Amino acid sequence: MTQTVHTDGPVKKIVTGIPGFDAISMGGLPKGRTTLVTGTAGSSKTIMAVQFLIHGMQKYDEPGVFVTFEETPIDIRRNVGSFGWNLEQYSNEGRLAFVDGSPEPGQSTVETGNYDFSALLARIESAVKKVGAQRVAIDSVSALFSQFADAGVVRRELFRLAAGLKQMGVTSLLTAERLQEYGDIARFGVEEFVADNVIVLRNVLEQERRRRTIEILKYRGSAHQKGEFPFTISPDGIAILPLSAMELTQKSSNVRISSGNEELDRMCSGGYYRDSVILVSGATGTGKTLMVTTFLDNGSKCGEKTLVFAFEESREQLLRNAIGWSIDFRKWEEKGLLKILCQYPETLGLEDHLLWMKKEIENFGPTRVALDSLSALERVSSVKSFREFVIALTAHLKAKETAGLFTATTVSLMGGTSITETHISSITDSIILLRYVELMGEMRRGITVLKMRGSWHDKAIREFEIDDKGMHIGRAFHAVSGILAGTPTRLVLAEQERMGEMFQRK
Repeated sequence: MTQTVHTDGPVKKIVTGIPGFDAISMGGLPKGRTTLVTGTAGSSKTIMAVQFLIHGMQKYDEPGVFVTFEETPIDIRRNVGSFGWNLEQYSNEGRLAFVDGSPEPGQSTVETGNYDFSALLARIESAVKKVGAQRVAIDSVSALFSQFADAGVVRRELFRLAAGLKQMGVTSLLTAERLQEYGDIARFGVEEFVADNVIVLRNVLEQERRRRTIEILKYRGSAHQKGEFPFTISPDGIAILPLSAMELTQKSSNVRISSGNEELDRMCSGGYYRDSVILVSGATGTGKTLMVTTFLDNGSKCGEKTLVFAFEESREQLLRNAIGWSIDFRKWEEKGLLKILCQYPETLGLEDHLLWMKKEIENFGPTRVALDSLSALERVSSVKSFREFVIALTAHLKAKETAGLFTATTVSLMGGTSITETHISSITDSIILLRYVELMGEMRRGITVLKMRGSWHDKAIREFEIDDKGMHIGRAFHAVSGILAGTPTRLVLAEQERMGEMFQRK
């Protein structure tokens, strides 16, 4: 494949091939310049450096050189082998060269006099010429200069190193250590001033979970996306989720699909839109999973592929529940029209859940996707990461014109707004509320369509019942107020007459 070079004004950029990075960097790394990647231990600096070289060789036929000052080439080959990267093969093919500057076991260095890195630059230049390298990764400059006490010496030699790499005409990526997530950019305090570009990787502990982010701090003479972006380590390497780089360019469909309940379809003016994302919010036991079941069953009956991600119930529980409502999920599974995937929310971080879900959607190709429930995922994440997750998932579904139905559980049994609903109400196209209604010593259920973007919908709060045939929606509650607030109250006759007069005046 021919390398694509993006031009942003006078600065040309080369595509890195790292998922998401080329979006937030608006084209990739500036060609022929040095980029410093800094982070604490475990922030994935070495993985990014190797991945930068790997994609250059795999996708754009650009040979590379890896300079190591910490781990030996053998250790690096072994460590990245889990990603399917065979560095030894590339070395044997003459597309990758190693410059080994790692210390020998027991070796110690004593600083005496001035140092000259001409010999090191000569070794790097020899390796670049040997394989015709266009990309160079150095891991790490912190290890290289760790024996120096004078920051002035470090700055001078870093300038010499950066200048030498530029003269070779290569695009280089240098890693450096920092001691804390938010503080000095690198160990010596001078590295960020020498490099043309600075990228910061963070591995922050949030609510007992690690959350990785990437930030382009400096891109000399070139535009880029601002702020931190979440990323994760997938089986294929680093994957960045560029939420602010997403564009509202998806198409909008006028095609309607059925919810699986005829009366609910009438309340929604003919059903859901094909590309809509629907949020069903209600207390436990109000019928959220039933709505998911009928939604999927209707799709399978129409010959559509449907997919459900369950985070609170197992596959066998979902199959048993469906049978209880006279729906046979096994039949649809056997026909290849339904796929049920179940995981505990705690098994992965939200970024990993998102990558897994997107991969399953890509592989199976469903036209309907259900997620039961969002509240389970919200409990194991921060507010910011949860909202980013929902934005990314809904954007992915809309790009494919796939209908999505998400459930959320309210904290209060009788009513009120769910936390999930508060955070993502503006993202979803439709919101359906399920509520318990306590009247005259009896517990009843109510349903209302709170929001349906781009369409008329029934505004009434309708009573419904659930039996072995599913959900049966009846008439609206009359002379009752406070249902959505969780305090249903019957109106007295005088109040009813007053409300009637107000309605007539309107």
